[in-house]
Formats: sequence, C-alpha cells, structure tokens
Amino acid sequence: MRPSLVLRAAHQRTPLIKFLGKRTPPKSVDHTPHAHPASPTHSLPESFAAYRSKAQQHGPLRGGSSMTYGAIGGTPGKALGPIKPKEGEFFDRDELPARFRRKAWSEEEIEAVSSGGASMFG
Repeated sequence: MRPSLVLRAAHQRTPLIKFLGKRTPPKSVDHTPHAHPASPTHSLPESFAAYRSKAQQHGPLRGGSSMTYGAIGGTPGKALGPIKPKEGEFFDRDELPARFRRKAWSEEEIEAVSSGGASMFG
C-alpha cells in the first residue's frame, strides 16, 4: 500500500473557515415574481406574448402577416428606416474630431513592436 494514501486517510481535514453559530435558513421566503429593481417600468409584463409583442432584438420581433412567429430577418433592414447617429454620437472613429482619432505609428514604435522591444535597449 502507498504510504501517502495511508497518511491522507489518517489525517482529519479541518476547514480553514470558522462559522459563528448554527446555520439557520429563513422561516419563509417570498417566491412571487417581481420586477427587477433596475427595470425601467418597474412592472412585470401581463404575459410572455405581451412582452414578445413589444420586445426588440436587432429590430422589432413582431412582423407582418408574411413573417412567421419568432422568425428573424423577415423584413429587409431598409424597411426599418434610415439609421443616423444622434447629435454628439459617431458610428466610426474616423468621424470624431482630430484630437480623438487614432494617431499614426512612428518608425521607432513600428521597429520596437517588430523586434519585440529588443530594439529599445542596446
């Protein structure tokens, strides 16, 4: 027999965490559904179908008569209307003012990256 297994079996494991007092679960727990505290409406939907009719995921989930229930992509994106950023919002970094745009790399930075940083020392 292996001595390590014998020693492990003889040693009583003691947990490092010490709990104060006996564990007592709560007497009663309220399991009724309620709205999330950060919910914008602070109310639950009447039913899943009512929620689904108002929900959005990459565009409205409800569609016309040609769209089956739950199908995604039943209407073209062009039908959703034009997409324009709000005032002060930008879709691309190149549309930002010059001070927020990505700066061009210098030759020294390119050499440091290419050499793994070794060119900086020596």
